[in-house]
Order: sequence, then structure tokens, then C-alpha cells
Amino acid sequence: MDTELILKNNLKQARLEKHLSQNELAKLVGVSRQTISSIETGVFNPTAKLALILCIALDKKFEDLFYF
Repeated sequence: MDTELILKNNLKQARLEKHLSQNELAKLVGVSRQTISSIETGVFNPTAKLALILCIALDKKFEDLFYF
């Protein structure tokens, strides 16, 4: 491939739909608030396991939360 694929996400929007703070979501999925913030801003890409846990916690399909 000639172009670099950058993983993007709709995590913040999905979190706000559920009326959750970053801290509340972090506690639900077992990570720090900083991790949630870093994922939302694209600084950190979650592992497959964490991405799926986030999908379950937010009741979203993977492709609704993460995209290129």
C-alpha cells in the first residue's frame, strides 16, 4: 500500500451518547482516564481486546467505533 492507514474513532461521541465521563468509561472497562483520552484524541490505538471491551461497554459495533 502506498498510503499509511490511520485508525480513527468515534469513541467520544459514543461515550457522550451514553452520558459517561472519560473517568466513568475508564472504570467500566478497567483502564485509566488518560487511556480513554489518548484513544479519543488518536494518540493511542487500543489493543483488539480493549477495542472490543469498549464496543461492549458502549453497545456499539466495532465498525461504528473504529475506522480508517
